Amino acid sequence: MLDDHDPTSPTAHAAEPHYGGLPQRLNWLRAGVLGANDGIVSTAALVVGVAGATAASATILTAGVAGLVAGAVSMALGEYVSVSSQRDTERALLDKERTELATSPAEELDELAALYVAKGASPETARRLAEELTAKDAFAAHVDVELGIDPEALTNPWHAALSSAVAFTVGSIPPLLAMVLSGPQLRIPLTFVTVLIALAITGAVSARLGSAKVGPAVVRLMVGGGFAMAVTYAIGRLLGSAGL
Repeated sequence: MLDDHDPTSPTAHAAEPHYGGLPQRLNWLRAGVLGANDGIVSTAALVVGVAGATAASATILTAGVAGLVAGAVSMALGEYVSVSSQRDTERALLDKERTELATSPAEELDELAALYVAKGASPETARRLAEELTAKDAFAAHVDVELGIDPEALTNPWHAALSSAVAFTVGSIPPLLAMVLSGPQLRIPLTFVTVLIALAITGAVSARLGSAKVGPAVVRLMVGGGFAMAVTYAIGRLLGSAGL
């Protein structure tokens, strides 16, 4: 009978998590979580601040929609520029590695062996491993060990931009709907509750996907979002009472 707790058991290996493509997964997760969190907090803070100054539903809705559009565009542009810069840097490093392999193969072989020695292999084992991997695919061996880059899985800036824009828009919808669909007496408390629930869900989902602890992620988002809404509401009340 196979024991799942025995590390030599096939079923034990089958149950082990695999992390292939983890950097790409984390990039998508980062963009999505940041976009949703910013959408929730930014839009909520904006409409709560405006609601603190005026009870006019049309004004609140206009401010909320304008904030949603501006935020989504800003998130998309920021993510596109950031990921494009990262992608350009990775491509430059890959081109440099190709050139070095073409012009100085012996030196590159020595460098690869030294990298394996630095990882803990004996000089003899490192040399043999470097020679075997170089014979199979020198470029793949170098970019994996030396650069930590997968040439076939570079992050797409358009995908990251779209992910951020969509996430921001989706995050903006709950506070906006809670504010404009409720009466003047309920819109502030209902928006606070809606936003805190949305932030709790966002934190829990992001923690689960990233294999992190749920509690700290949820608390961070809820405390930050609640603080932002409290500050903007206070400013809105202050400016509204001053007639500005």
